[in-house]
Amino acid sequence: MLPSFAIAAAVLLATSLLPTRAGDELLPHAAPADVGMSADRLAVIDRVVQRAIDAGGFPGAAVVVGRHGAIVWERGYGALGGGSSAAVDPERTLFDLASLTKVVATSAAAMVLVDEGRLGLDDPVGRYLPEFRAGAKGRVTIRHLLRHRSGLPAGRTLASSAAESRRLVLGTALEAAPGERYEYSDLGPIVLGFVIERITGEPLDRFVQHAVYARLGMQSTTFRPARALAPRIAATEPGVPRGEVHDRASHALGGVAGHAGLFGTAGDLAIFAQFMLDRGSRHGVRLVRDSTVAAFTRRGAEDRQALGWETCAGGGSCGQRLSRTAFGHTGFTGTSLWVDPERDLFVIVLTNWIAGRPGGGVAPVAVLHDVRADVADLAALAVVDGAPAPMPDRMRSDARIGW
Repeated sequence: MLPSFAIAAAVLLATSLLPTRAGDELLPHAAPADVGMSADRLAVIDRVVQRAIDAGGFPGAAVVVGRHGAIVWERGYGALGGGSSAAVDPERTLFDLASLTKVVATSAAAMVLVDEGRLGLDDPVGRYLPEFRAGAKGRVTIRHLLRHRSGLPAGRTLASSAAESRRLVLGTALEAAPGERYEYSDLGPIVLGFVIERITGEPLDRFVQHAVYARLGMQSTTFRPARALAPRIAATEPGVPRGEVHDRASHALGGVAGHAGLFGTAGDLAIFAQFMLDRGSRHGVRLVRDSTVAAFTRRGAEDRQALGWETCAGGGSCGQRLSRTAFGHTGFTGTSLWVDPERDLFVIVLTNWIAGRPGGGVAPVAVLHDVRADVADLAALAVVDGAPAPMPDRMRSDARIGW
């Protein structure tokens, strides 16, 4: 009999090479009118995204909007880039998800372990990682890591080997007392990834694959994509092979890290978003309790940060129209995922912004900011059951300020 780790590895390889499911097998499609949405308002998304592509904002994009358990808008725009003219397909094209890894992998794995009683949010990190007990680090809790209040710096330069990079992360000195202030830090989720590995006895990618993705039917979400998937992967940046993570710290850690490294499709993220809207269950299978999902997605008293997730305070990638209870995250490569429980709505925008313009260079980040915010606003504005808000005369992307 094969050892369990070998079986898990075989499952991971097999699922990463499977053809993408038909889009309606796990998450059905519905006409906008059937879920209280306006098709005409959603159609403005085409103009917003195409305007950005025409301006050289990014080679390609995938957008998915869902409501009441169904996908109502699913489009691919532009091409994979990096020399490939293949069209983006929201069900098949994998993007480097960057910091969406923090919520779709690390926070998701933490939810499972918290729900099972194997991880305590207020436990000191040193309970699981003796290497993380010196001085004030002994007071850093799992909750601190998730809320970016550990006192760790935003990041640091790592080494050429994964083992030495791990040692450097765990040896990083705090820059503030635990809980004292908010500092968005990649190091916090990296350390949490180490905690998850210590508890489960297996790498983060392997655990989250069988504990979350396989159970949800997410067939195209993976760290370190197999070479056979390269024709389906959107270019991330010039000179970087398809499927190689853009983030330097994740690369130094071997491509699997708690803060970045995950690749996936918009279609798979739609399944994950629906799982979050369904408060921890999918198709009658409960992965975590609804109270656990609520705890992870509730904003803290001091700021808009939840546990791993951010909440929408208006502005940024969530636009101005999503509810205050909406939660989501973005990724540096040009990705975003927002979930609005009050409207039973989710919005996914994946782009390869740093892949560069056709003539070279990266477009101003204002292009990306405007598109992500406009798409989120349009999804909210398209909800017309009740008293629909009036449509604005123009969107941010029409003004092209800073483009």
